[in-house]
Amino acid sequence: LRNERRVVERLRADLDSGVWDAAHGPLRRADSLVGAAPGHLRAGGLTAASARMLGGPMAKPQANVLVTIPISHYCEKARWALDRAGVVYVERAHLQFVHRFAARRAGGGTTVPVLVCDAGVLADSSEILLYADDRAPADRRLYPDSETARAEILGLEREFDDRLGPHGRRWMYDRLRRRSDLARRYGTAGVPAFERVMLPLLYPAVYAWIDRHLEITSATADESLDEVRAVFDAVAERLADGRRYLCGDGFTAADLTFAALSAPVLMPPGYGVQLPQPGEIPPAAAEVVEELRAHTAGRHALAMFGDHRS
Repeated sequence: LRNERRVVERLRADLDSGVWDAAHGPLRRADSLVGAAPGHLRAGGLTAASARMLGGPMAKPQANVLVTIPISHYCEKARWALDRAGVVYVERAHLQFVHRFAARRAGGGTTVPVLVCDAGVLADSSEILLYADDRAPADRRLYPDSETARAEILGLEREFDDRLGPHGRRWMYDRLRRRSDLARRYGTAGVPAFERVMLPLLYPAVYAWIDRHLEITSATADESLDEVRAVFDAVAERLADGRRYLCGDGFTAADLTFAALSAPVLMPPGYGVQLPQPGEIPPAAAEVVEELRAHTAGRHALAMFGDHRS
């Protein structure tokens, strides 16, 4: 425990001083973001390269900066919208817990995604979707002009944010808690080298923090799975009339949000970073993933990734 505390303090100090670069060693402070190297950019589906950690007040960047946890489904929701709209951005990925310091340095709170952009600091995935939609070509918009249709989509988006997102995440963290190998293999895409190297030491402390922060127990995880199934059933009922999309005749923020936030229980191919597949996770968890993939709502989410996440 003493060593874990020392590591956390070291991470905090390094974030404060801006010492670590994900790929290139020592770094300049965040005000050097202006004119970021093209290799660190994402635009319309280009693969993200890892970028340096945030340190100090964020200067107004020429490129948008998206602070993430790489496997986070809320971060995938934001990435997907920005990629779809063709918005260029630099992704700054961090491990869980460490992300809190990076989010604050970017001007947000303690959660990610945080987008630093020409409109200011957007610290909520739904705000980022609206930002991206304002800049999207007409045929890639996520919200219609009709106030009635827009209100329906926003209502579904809020419901998925409030129910599906937290409950799917809780279930996933509980079922994979003993698989530090999966965390090392899939949870470190694009994070700074120091975080990646220190993950084996940090893993018990980070998981203990996640358990407390998300109120994870076996009982609450079971309750969360029930909630996920209820959301899936409601989505299947909406799709029962044969419609292809949740609202109207085209892909909207409702479809994007449902698909992205289903990721912890579907582990979809086509996600913004690689995720483990059912054959790699505990058999009981794999059985649930296969069950939900076969569900009408699960098939819809997977189809949205296949048809619209490119």
